[in-house]
Amino acid sequence: MYSLQGIGISATAEDVYLSLVERGPTMPAELADVLRVSGHSMSAAVVELTGLGLVDLDGAGLVAHPPRAALDALVESRAKELATLRDGVEELTRFWHDHHAQGAGYIEIIRTEAARTAIGRRLYDEATEQIRALTIGYTGRSARPNKLAPGCEEALSRGVRTSVVYGSRVLRDRLAREAVQTSIDLGEQARVFTEVPLNMGICDDRFALVAPPARDWDRRHHIVVRRSDLLDALIGVFDSYWQIAVPLPNAVDTADDDRAAPTAETRQLLTCLSGGLTDESIARELGVSERTVGRRITRLQELLGARTRFQLGVQASRRGWL
Repeated sequence: MYSLQGIGISATAEDVYLSLVERGPTMPAELADVLRVSGHSMSAAVVELTGLGLVDLDGAGLVAHPPRAALDALVESRAKELATLRDGVEELTRFWHDHHAQGAGYIEIIRTEAARTAIGRRLYDEATEQIRALTIGYTGRSARPNKLAPGCEEALSRGVRTSVVYGSRVLRDRLAREAVQTSIDLGEQARVFTEVPLNMGICDDRFALVAPPARDWDRRHHIVVRRSDLLDALIGVFDSYWQIAVPLPNAVDTADDDRAAPTAETRQLLTCLSGGLTDESIARELGVSERTVGRRITRLQELLGARTRFQLGVQASRRGWL
């Protein structure tokens, strides 16, 4: 269900590549007219696509190459990035277990429930520009099924950009999905990734609040990281997950689309697919049979002219449904 934008390709470059696949070799100026983009934007998109090996320019115009061979190098690079992320999480977890070590001055361990609540509120109250967060999901005693995080709504109302990557488990619980959708409707930018390893919030570029997962909620300490190389690394961790995560749909954006808007049920189906849920899991979420799920996906593919579920995700994203 990933679009090309989900792997870091710009929206204009995505439109150029998909159009070339559909149309065949086309001169840049002609394609710019078709897509209604400026010559500068077209040139930038061509540079981006040729750099990835997805497009070449010859006498017949721009030619699209098959994506598999061209993107294998990108896949390998992303795999190395994820391995680096895992190493960073392991390093942070080792620090977490070393309770009695003398920490650096830019690190503070929060050990009490009251202090955890206070620092969580500060994350939103003190933000002036942006909040970036990774969230494993709403589970067990950590659940806030009907509530936003304290201060979240106020921060969004002040115009603070809020970007959150959720673990896919958030899509498996109805109340959790409703809480996430409420945040999205208030202006939060949300994406989903199959496995998010820890809870983390970053207030502007000033401090991060990190909560490594722990089985015993009462013993789960938080770590505050202030300006430092470690904070810069944590920002990089978030940025990497944001690039590879799948956007969650915004009901307002979808409703404003001048094309046929999807029903709430269709948006829910696309959300479940983007989160990597199986047909069996989707059937349970929608309260229908697996055969019904399969038929609905097939109808969507026919409606959007998609032969595969990947293409369905691309087309849904281009229409603003994801």
